Amino acid sequence: MVNQMRSDPLRARLLCLLRQAQTPLSGDALGKTLGVSRVAVWKQIKFLEERGYRFEITTRGYRHLASPDRLFPFEFPGREGSIHYLADTPSTMAVARRLAREGSPPFTLVTAESQSEGRGRLRRPWRSAPGGIYGTLVLRPPISLDECGRVNFAVAVSLCETIAEQFGLPAKVKWPNDILIEGHKVAGLLLEMEVSGDMVAFVNVGMGINVNNDPTAEEPQAISLRLLLGKTVPRREMLTALLDRIEARTQPHRLAHIINEWRALSVTLGRSVRVVTGSETVAGTALDVDEYGALLLSMTDGTVRRVLHGDCFL
Repeated sequence: MVNQMRSDPLRARLLCLLRQAQTPLSGDALGKTLGVSRVAVWKQIKFLEERGYRFEITTRGYRHLASPDRLFPFEFPGREGSIHYLADTPSTMAVARRLAREGSPPFTLVTAESQSEGRGRLRRPWRSAPGGIYGTLVLRPPISLDECGRVNFAVAVSLCETIAEQFGLPAKVKWPNDILIEGHKVAGLLLEMEVSGDMVAFVNVGMGINVNNDPTAEEPQAISLRLLLGKTVPRREMLTALLDRIEARTQPHRLAHIINEWRALSVTLGRSVRVVTGSETVAGTALDVDEYGALLLSMTDGTVRRVLHGDCFL
């Protein structure tokens, strides 16, 4: 694993104290509250400064000034032990796959500032320039292989609702795994799974979200949240809200109802579409999705065809 940053609950507590304080806090006062020495506090401050955090340091103590836009584990209180942060990596999916096979708990997240070998559906490259949210989430829902499409829908709906709630943008879903805003792609999902007997051992959900990056030079039909809003987006707050929604929505009792929630946000249903799979291209009218998330296409000869996977073009 490259440049992995380990979690440190002390660091998270120190940052929380300094951010909440209205006046500088002395090393002695911080140490007493945290149960460590003044020297230990100083070492943590230096660690943070080396990673882009800014503090005012005077005879009165420390005052927090600014934080870098990084997804460090200690920035996610309560989740810091399950987040694996990488400055760069070929693929978060590859790292998450290894962790899942080694028994990592559900909701383990591998996130990176950039990927050199990120990929989307049908092994197409996913551009991963700094500023986006790129990660793979390990899930272990008690479901069969046929039901994995519901996990994909649950994450997609969670992302749409997070974007709408935090930024007021009308995010929609396009079958099977794209998130669109005003017709432009802002995010894509990718599922990878392994089974044990008749049940899923794990489902890893890869997420590529255009947040503060600019994907338009290489993908003219793509867009980022920063470009839509005209301002920089706080990635940590967005990711925190998204993880909370995913965790709630992937509970078994919620997954059972996710299809209707996905339908309400769909831009695919009722449209003429073309679906490209690994072996063929099929075209028809998108009638609906079935209980497992497969697309039901009305063909020109009057038949209905069930499509499990592929790239969908409206």
